[in-house]
Amino acid sequence: MRKRMRTVLAERASVEETQAAPPARWPVAEPFAIGGLEISNRLVQPPLAGIANWAFRRQSRRHGAGLAVSEMIASFGIRYANRKTLGMLTIMPDEHPVGVQIFGADPGAMVEAALAVEAAGADLIDINMGCPVNKICKTGAGAALLADPVAAAHIVEEMVRAVSVPVTVKMRRGLTPSTSAPVETARRFEAAGAAALCLHPRAAAEEYGGTADHRITAEVVAAVGIPVIASGDIATPDDARRVLEDTGCAAIAVGRAALGNPWAFGEILSGVRRPRPELPEVVEEIALFAGDARLAIGDSRATGYMRKFYPWYLAGHDVGSSVLSELLTAPTTDAALSRLRTLAAASAAA
Repeated sequence: MRKRMRTVLAERASVEETQAAPPARWPVAEPFAIGGLEISNRLVQPPLAGIANWAFRRQSRRHGAGLAVSEMIASFGIRYANRKTLGMLTIMPDEHPVGVQIFGADPGAMVEAALAVEAAGADLIDINMGCPVNKICKTGAGAALLADPVAAAHIVEEMVRAVSVPVTVKMRRGLTPSTSAPVETARRFEAAGAAALCLHPRAAAEEYGGTADHRITAEVVAAVGIPVIASGDIATPDDARRVLEDTGCAAIAVGRAALGNPWAFGEILSGVRRPRPELPEVVEEIALFAGDARLAIGDSRATGYMRKFYPWYLAGHDVGSSVLSELLTAPTTDAALSRLRTLAAASAAA
C-alpha cells in the first residue's frame, strides 16, 4: 500500500493535462444495479482498511461516487459486541446507497455479522476475499478464503440466505499467479447467490506490485452474468474509459487515487480531467473532512487518522518538509488545521 501510494503521489505532483469538454457519451455517469439496488452511476468507492469510515464515505459520495463501501469490519468483533467494532457500523442518513464490508472465515460468525449489518441499515453487504495482509490471511480470512473456493462459496450462500439485501464479494484473482483460478471461483460465487463481484486482478502474493491485469477482469466478466466491478490502477478518466471498454465491466472502483484527492471522483464521473485545486480549496476540503472524522471516531483518534491524509492532500503543492513535519506532529486536529489555514491565507495573498 505504501509503495503504491508513493507512485500515486509522484504522479499527482506532476504537471497534469486537462480536458476542456466532456466526451459525447460517458458510461461512468450511467446507472447500474446490483440485485434490486439501483446505483446512480458506475463509480464505486471500494473498501479501504483503516480509512473508509462514514466521514470518508460521505466525502466520496459528495464528490460523485455512486456507491461507497465501508472499511472491512471483523465478524467476530460484531459477534462479541466489541464497542469499537460496533461503532464502525454507523451509517449516516445521507450515505445511501452504502455497502458495509465484513471479514472472517467462520460461516456462523459471518451470518451473524451480516444480520447485524443489515439491521444497521446497509444497502448491501460485501465479503472481503481480497485483503492480502498476513494478520488477516493467517486467520483464514481475506484473500486466504480463495484457497478453498468451495468453502468460500458456502459462506456466500449462507449469508445470502440470511439477509434480504444484496451480498457481494470483493476478491483478488487468487493467492498466487500460478495457482489462481478466478473464472472458476467467480462462477462458484455467482452460483452461491452473490449479486456482484468486485475484482482486483492481482494475486494476493503480488499485493500492489506491478500493473493490474484487466485481461483477467475481462475473462471474469465474460464468464458470469452478475455485475463485475473492476478494481486496480484506475485513477483518471482515461483509465476508466480503457477499463470499461476493454473488460465490459459494469462499474469501476477508485480507491488509492482518491486518498487526499476526492476531486478524482468528480473528474472520472464527468470524464473531464481538471487541474488540482489551489491550496485554499484543498485546506477547506481538509477542514470539512476533519470535522466529520472527529464526529465519526472522536477527537483523539481523529488526530492520528488525519495525519495519514495531510501528505496526500498536499502532494503537488509548494509545501516544504518542515511544514509537513509540523502537521504530522501537531498534538490536535485543531492545531494542524490552524497551520493549514495560515498556509492557505499566505497562498491566496501571494
